[in-house]
Amino acid sequence: TLSERILFYTGKIHEIHEVRGKDGVGAIMDSMDLEREKGITIQSAATYALWGDYNINLIDTPGHVDFTIEVERALRVLDGAILVLCSVSGVQSQSITVDRQMKRYKVPRIAFINKMDRAGANYDRVALQLKEKLGHHAVRLQYPIGAEDRFQGLIDLLSMKAYYFDGENGENIREEAIPADMKDEAELRRAEMIEGIANVDDTLGEAFLTDPDSITEKQLREAVRRATIALKMTPVMCGS
Repeated sequence: TLSERILFYTGKIHEIHEVRGKDGVGAIMDSMDLEREKGITIQSAATYALWGDYNINLIDTPGHVDFTIEVERALRVLDGAILVLCSVSGVQSQSITVDRQMKRYKVPRIAFINKMDRAGANYDRVALQLKEKLGHHAVRLQYPIGAEDRFQGLIDLLSMKAYYFDGENGENIREEAIPADMKDEAELRRAEMIEGIANVDDTLGEAFLTDPDSITEKQLREAVRRATIALKMTPVMCGS
């Protein structure tokens, strides 16, 4: 589902079909009849998408534990990965298996906490599980605006702006100022995020010790990139 949405929002495909949809079209990336019938990925599939000036090569690997060798094959060639976690069930046994494989092949990763609109969604709890169960230095770069049926959008703690996704499929991205009632919490979380990055990145650590208030968004982005590629931290993001 995530790769379908990436393809849709980058303009590679022009309509959204559900993985287990009733219309029989199914996911673009699930090309085998059996995959469409069961609604799961069995064989890894590759495609690419363009986002701004970037060409992203996307490999969709199976999530099901029975097809773990397919994940193993894909991990050997990756520059980075997205570890997709459910905001309700959090770190599952399969997440642990895939994480172990990523560590073996030294693949840098970001964590995406999905299904924020589901009942029982808890962003902070899942981010904590990344630390406790998988031993990651997880740093939250975003803060959700609401959760469950009140999930409206997210606050980007790097740029300190709020983002809302309007339109039938959320394709119109609206950038706003952070809601007044969430400003204080966002400031706190930003400070926590900067500290989290500074702990593992020497350059930002120095800036943090000399003058934490002068740290720019550009410095933060560069530090996040360095620390993630060096496998020192896992940036955590969320959505639905």
